[in-house]
Amino acid sequence: MQKISDVLIRLNEIVKQCESSKNRVGYFAALYKRMTLSVAEGIAAGKFENGARMEQLDIVFAQRYLDAYGAYHAGKPCSISWQSAFGACSDTSLIVLQQLMIGINTHINLDLAIAAATVAPGSGIHALQNDFNRINNVISSLVDDVQESLTQVWWPMRFLSKIANGKQEAVLNFSIDKARAASWANAVLLANMNEPQRFFYIKQMDTTVKQLGDGIRYPGGFTKYILKAIRKTEYEDIARTTRLINTTVVG
Repeated sequence: MQKISDVLIRLNEIVKQCESSKNRVGYFAALYKRMTLSVAEGIAAGKFENGARMEQLDIVFAQRYLDAYGAYHAGKPCSISWQSAFGACSDTSLIVLQQLMIGINTHINLDLAIAAATVAPGSGIHALQNDFNRINNVISSLVDDVQESLTQVWWPMRFLSKIANGKQEAVLNFSIDKARAASWANAVLLANMNEPQRFFYIKQMDTTVKQLGDGIRYPGGFTKYILKAIRKTEYEDIARTTRLINTTVVG
C-alpha cells in the first residue's frame, strides 16, 4: 500500500465481498472504510498537524488489519486477538454493535499502538500525540454515528448509553477513551524498545487485547439481558446491515 486511496480500494473490495457472501466480517470492514475515508478527507483539509505522517500512519495502521484479514481467511496464523475477533463474526448470538466493538478494541488497543511506534520511533513518538488523538476522535465520532443509526432501526438499543462517551460508565466493557489512553501509553513504550523487547511486549499486548474482546463478547450483569432483547429485534439481512453501517442510510 502506497497511498490511502489504495487502502480504500482494498477495504471497499472486502465490504463488497462480505456483502455478497453475507459475512458479518463486513460490519467492521464497512466502519473501517468510513474511518479511513474520514482521515483522508481530514488530511486533504489540513486538519492534522502533519498530513504526510498521518497518511503513513493510516497506511501502516490499515495494513495490520488487512494482513490479519488475509491470514485468517487463508487459514494462516494471525494475532490471537484478531483471530478471536474474526471468529466472533460467526457467533450469531452477538448484536451488530458487539461485533463492531470487538474489532475496534483490537484495532485501537493492538494495531494503532504498534503502527504509531513504527511510524514515529524513539523520541519522535511524542510529536505524534495530537494527531494520534485526532484519529481516535474520528473513530469515536463514527461509532456514535453508527450507533444512532442502529438505534433508529432497533429501538431496544435506546437502553444502551453512548459507547464512545468517555464521561459515562463503559458499555459492553469497553470505552474508546480508555482504549485511546492505553494505546498511547503502549505506543510510547514500544517506540523506545529494541526489536526483541517489542516482540515479547506485543505478544503480551495481544493476549490482553483478546481478553478485553472476550469481555465485550460475554458481558455480565443486566447488560446481557438488554443485548438479548436487541438481538431479537435485529434484521437477519447481513447485506442490508452492512450497507447501513457503510452509509448510515437504510435502504
